Amino acid sequence: MKVSIITAVFNGADTIQDCIKSVLCQTYKDIEHIIIDGGSTDGTIEIIKKHAGISGKIKWISEHDNGMYDAINKGIKMATGEIIGILNSDDFYAHTGVIEMIINASSEHNVDACYGDLLYVDKNNPEKIIRYWKSSSYTPGKFKFGWHPPHPSFFVRRLVYDRYGLFRTDLSIASDYELMLRFFERYKIRAHYIPEVLVKMRTGGKSNRSLKNILLQSIEDYRAWRMNGLSGGMLAVFLKKLRKAPQFVLRLR
Repeated sequence: MKVSIITAVFNGADTIQDCIKSVLCQTYKDIEHIIIDGGSTDGTIEIIKKHAGISGKIKWISEHDNGMYDAINKGIKMATGEIIGILNSDDFYAHTGVIEMIINASSEHNVDACYGDLLYVDKNNPEKIIRYWKSSSYTPGKFKFGWHPPHPSFFVRRLVYDRYGLFRTDLSIASDYELMLRFFERYKIRAHYIPEVLVKMRTGGKSNRSLKNILLQSIEDYRAWRMNGLSGGMLAVFLKKLRKAPQFVLRLR
């Protein structure tokens, strides 16, 4: 079973190599890494070319796009794998067995998607843990209580994208949340939770860079509920913020 990993990047020379290496070193070998570059000028393309030439597992393009979600959609359309994962250019897999775990869980439980836990780490020192996002098994209606899985740990069968659509490009920050809300709450996909850290994410993501972006994300989160004809969005947005507090405590354990 082939797995496609999609990475969108723009001027990510400082981190893209760690991202690529974490894919290439996976014990599961039937992987293609699709990298969509937005026209980088900082050396990112040279790093991609170097690893693409050595590994033979990387497909990449570099061209103008209409933002991160447009780039990810391009990658999904290029993908030939039965399972698709999204890995941000400044994130990396927590260990070499992540994809093998996804394959085994998908087959054993016969589900549409798998997901796990995520660690937020310091941008300059990945060994320093900032937050521990421990997820849990999904039950219908759980999104109303602020729950959702960490998107970088979310692997989905290609058929789900074909049936229920790609990322919405009319949302600038919360399109990943909208997509998961749509898949889980509107279309009732079957998913399996793997209680283990699968991805390490560097802090400093777009949605948390400023108060303005935090407010914009909340507005877009609420819009996601309206877009899908679902009720409970206002409560979900409020509780979604509250759920972050325990993640800072978990990191100390």
